[in-house]
Formats: sequence, structure tokens, C-alpha cells
Amino acid sequence: MAAKRRRALYPGSFDPVTYGHIDLIDRARNLFEEVSVAVAINSEKSSLFSVEERIKLLKQAVGKKTGVYIDTFSGLMVDYARAKKIGTIIRGLRATSDFDYEFQMALTNRSLAEDIDTIFLMPSEKHFYLSSRLIKEIASLGGNVSRFVPPFVQRALSARLGETV
Repeated sequence: MAAKRRRALYPGSFDPVTYGHIDLIDRARNLFEEVSVAVAINSEKSSLFSVEERIKLLKQAVGKKTGVYIDTFSGLMVDYARAKKIGTIIRGLRATSDFDYEFQMALTNRSLAEDIDTIFLMPSEKHFYLSSRLIKEIASLGGNVSRFVPPFVQRALSARLGETV
């Protein structure tokens, strides 16, 4: 088996963290010694949970895993990666619909930072269709999201949306 590369960045909004995110973090940890999971701060995007709440939920979900670090960033992802001396960005692909956007972003990042690679990982089949947007929609309509998110995320969704989810 080839030696693991040292560090990778898994950026995202994580609004909220799902079992699909956790699966990708575990897969990345099988490839890298360290994985920095970074919540993107984007004031133009409307989020259900604040950055601080998303960090708290991520820490509950994966913060105790060896080699996993939780952080935030604003601005360009490649600038954050360079500042942290991270040479690989991890991106999840769920379906062909993700591919066009992710491929475009990877090529743009490469043009901005040739020294930083992007690796695409697919979640397991049971998490293939999950997205935070879909989970928020199900929860807002009173649906059961227990198969998609950890119990503490389900409770946070219920508290935020004022319903039993």
C-alpha cells in the first residue's frame, strides 16, 4: 500500500452535517493522516444554522476522531489550503449532477493554485443521495430524518424548526 499523504481539506457548508459527510470524512481519513474539515463562511448564503452551531455539530459528529480537525474559513478555499499547508482538497460526488459543478470548481482551483490537487470521493451507496438541503426540506415538512443525521443533529433540527423531526 502506498504511503498516506499528510493532509487534506474537506470544505463545505455542513448545514447540517449528515451521515454522508461523516462517511466522506472517514474515507478521507483512510487516505490521509490528517483531514481538516472546514466550514465555509459565506455571508451571501442563507444558512439554517450559524457557523458556530455548525462547528459544534461537526465537533460532536467527528471531533473525537484521530486526525480530524474542525475549522472555518472565508475567502478562497485554495488560499486557506495554502495558509494551512494542505496540498489536497476533498470533494464529495453524489451523482452526475454534482460532477459538472465540482469539475468546474476543481479546474478553477487548479488555475489559481497548481500545487493543490482535488480528489473526488463518493459516499457509500446508503448515503449517495443525501444532501443537507434535502434533509432540511424533509425536516421542515415534519418528516423523519433519523436515518440521515446523527441524533444530536436531529434534535438541533427539531429545536430550530419547532417540530418533531
